[in-house]
Amino acid sequence: MRPLALFTLLLFTIYSSAQTKSKKGSAPLSQVAIFDKYIQDAMPLWKVPGLSVAVVKDGKVMFKKGYGRTELGKSTAFDTSTISICASTTKAMTAVCVAMLVDAGKLKWSDKVADILPGFKINDAYTTSQITVKDLLTHNAGLGNADWLWIVKNDDNDILRSMQYLTPSYSLRSSFIYQNLMYGVAGRVIEAVSGKKWQDFITENLFHALGMNRTYATYTYSSKEPNRISPHFMINDTVHVIPYIDYPGVSAAGAVWSCANDISKWMMFMLDSAKWNGKRLLKPETFAELMKPQAIIPANEFYPTMQITKPHWTTYGLGWFQQDYRGKMIEFHTGSLDGAVAIIGLVPDEHFGIYIFENLDHAELRHALMFKAFDLWLFNDNSKDWSNELFSLYGKLKADGKLKQKEIDAKRVLGTKPSLALEDYTGKYSNETYGEAEIKMEDGGLLVNYPNNNVLKLEHWDYDIFKGSFNNFWWDKSNVQFFLNNEGKVSYFEMDGMRYKKIVESNN
Repeated sequence: MRPLALFTLLLFTIYSSAQTKSKKGSAPLSQVAIFDKYIQDAMPLWKVPGLSVAVVKDGKVMFKKGYGRTELGKSTAFDTSTISICASTTKAMTAVCVAMLVDAGKLKWSDKVADILPGFKINDAYTTSQITVKDLLTHNAGLGNADWLWIVKNDDNDILRSMQYLTPSYSLRSSFIYQNLMYGVAGRVIEAVSGKKWQDFITENLFHALGMNRTYATYTYSSKEPNRISPHFMINDTVHVIPYIDYPGVSAAGAVWSCANDISKWMMFMLDSAKWNGKRLLKPETFAELMKPQAIIPANEFYPTMQITKPHWTTYGLGWFQQDYRGKMIEFHTGSLDGAVAIIGLVPDEHFGIYIFENLDHAELRHALMFKAFDLWLFNDNSKDWSNELFSLYGKLKADGKLKQKEIDAKRVLGTKPSLALEDYTGKYSNETYGEAEIKMEDGGLLVNYPNNNVLKLEHWDYDIFKGSFNNFWWDKSNVQFFLNNEGKVSYFEMDGMRYKKIVESNN
């Protein structure tokens, strides 16, 4: 009886194993079912109107599904063909385009950017002369965060010219500050070397090559696509639909729109060392450079998730954040633009990847789903509730921020008045980097008009400090402080550390 019992047990085991596979032979049904339910249960907590997810492993799509709605209050489903904003996950795509030009012999990683783009300068001659093509992709070339530049300037030529006034925040390659401008410059390098604009080069050489026919390099290229998300923002726990704002000046840093159907191809391409349909688009050594740690990331520049994941190291490759997780090297990147987010997470050693689109501003459910997928598919572990843990973490960070702001506001000196009549603060102001601003009177108060329809409505706070609210109501408030000269007239104002000097009108 013993041999028969063993034989029967073996047959049962084989049969049971076969039953846990989906019909397509992709992933165990238990993992798919658990992940599917987890997403549905987590969405209400984060109040995410809609999202889509793609999971790939070993060259196959294991899971792909859309949830919720493309816009709050409407019936259009957020499905796997709905296009959404890749935002900064675009950076890895731009890095691949640069790598293609390296393979073609048109570039070297060590080439000096100033030799390729004579108009490229920052406010330090030595640093300018030493910045290489690779430095454009690593966030450690010396620049601080100057995102206001691409908010007030739409033209990439204008942005390139304005960068000459930006002073380095640290010496070249000595630190790390995440910013977008250098990826915009990388787009210009691609154009200068290939003779094609970044958006055309990436469309022809990457998206079309991978059959990503519903992936668009820019919002303009996607404008005729009807199945798209609307951006959303949460204010006082209420989700609002907001208008989409296009930022074409740094497209190579974050302009791509795609969908779960297409983005699964991108992940499988990257997990197969840049091969697609048996054809290699990058040489092995060139591909390896993309995933190689290039810069060490200090804790204050990494994601708050590290408080839970507790990585031993945090680095940046060429378009990829990197850390260790449960003994595996993780290559990942978030994308965030007004009203929508994305995240991609790859575990190359396991040929595993996940991508998530969400149509709610900074909805960190994306991180929870990424780590949940790692646990389920790679470690067969369903024990950790990432959604609730990260909801608590980010909730505490938000509460701490509000408390800090209350402490700052408590220092307000009540009963003060501006030094001058409000009309004396009006006029034109200029910053050599960010351009002009004009202050006008409207309805008895002051308005600051910045380029690209960025308007700041001011209310007196104390002395010569005004608190401003932007016309984009979801943006944080900014303080504007005026400074007077020896004659008692306005000399300049400062907003968020940026100084705008008053333009003295000529009497001639």
